[in-house]
Amino acid sequence: MDSLQQRSSTVQEPPAATPAYRPTPPPAWKPRTDPGPLLPDAEPFRVLGTDAVASADPELLRRLYAELVRGRRYNAQATALTKQGRLAVYPSTTGQEASEVAAALALEDRDWLFPSYRDTLAAVARGLDPVQALTLLRGDWHTGYDPREHRVAPLSTPLATQLPHAVGLAHAARLKGDDVVALAMVGDGGTSEGDFHEALNFAAVWQAPVVFLVQNNGFAISVPLAKQTAAPSLAHKAVGYGMPGRLVDGNDAVAVHQVLTEAVARARRGGGPTLVEAVTYRIDAHTNADDATRYRGDSEVEAWRAHDPILLLEREMTERGILDEDGKRAAAEAAETMAAALRERMNADPVLDPMDLFAHVYAEQTTQLREQAAQLRAELDAESEA
Repeated sequence: MDSLQQRSSTVQEPPAATPAYRPTPPPAWKPRTDPGPLLPDAEPFRVLGTDAVASADPELLRRLYAELVRGRRYNAQATALTKQGRLAVYPSTTGQEASEVAAALALEDRDWLFPSYRDTLAAVARGLDPVQALTLLRGDWHTGYDPREHRVAPLSTPLATQLPHAVGLAHAARLKGDDVVALAMVGDGGTSEGDFHEALNFAAVWQAPVVFLVQNNGFAISVPLAKQTAAPSLAHKAVGYGMPGRLVDGNDAVAVHQVLTEAVARARRGGGPTLVEAVTYRIDAHTNADDATRYRGDSEVEAWRAHDPILLLEREMTERGILDEDGKRAAAEAAETMAAALRERMNADPVLDPMDLFAHVYAEQTTQLREQAAQLRAELDAESEA
């Protein structure tokens, strides 16, 4: 006890004062690039209704108009097929046809289109058979088409997963020396996915020849854009990744085509990726299984009907003497012919071959897959002989 008391009463000398810490100032920091040129315009870029439309190619306008009319009829026919039980589901792009068509027409034959599940119209405008474009939504034969035939990647149902694939293909093409650009389409809801971030980040770091087209149609199913992001626009997100962002009126087919064509050309000459936001609106419900009246009012939809992409282009072409009643009639008749053929072919029951389960899985089948295919073939042969 005495020793403890003695130790506790011992006076401790204060420690020697240490010199004050003075950190070395860091080198002067400057951003690697000036963010100013990467920022999108304050308002969506437009051509229709402005002086810029005077320089638009009349042949391009006619082609855009024909594709828009055909696309509107395609959407209506596909929606009707769901009600007839010929399609399991259909996500309509009614009201968004301008962005869909412009995306397809902005690419060269050697380029690749990476669509989302809603972008069947873009695939058809690219040259894909309308029936094959709907086969996945019918529930048979894998993706429904050979992606290499028209260079259209499989329609991606998981949100934004096609974006890293587009970056990988574009980067690989550049490493091989191929003059190829990838255009990846995604909805505003897809920008909330991690795949979106990863794709844009890698694309900018690698300076990959890829263009990202965000069709901002106002809703991720029932979730409005304001509940997804606080960014001034989705195009502003480009700055954070080090690429330019462009904001365009998604219902102005000429404007979207011009912006995408410029972005594709920039990517092709080694300028790197671009993020394009097309401001549009989903007139129909998310799919035929959705009740849009639960989260938006009729007045909102009607306001966007007045900004219909077909009416906008039709009005401009008529005023310029590029389109007359005969031209309108010809476009409508061509669209109706397409719809009739689509309806007839989709009403025929598909011939399903169970062996297709093993087709188009690998370029060269694995040993395990060959064994499974042989087993199924033996079972099918036994059933046919019974």
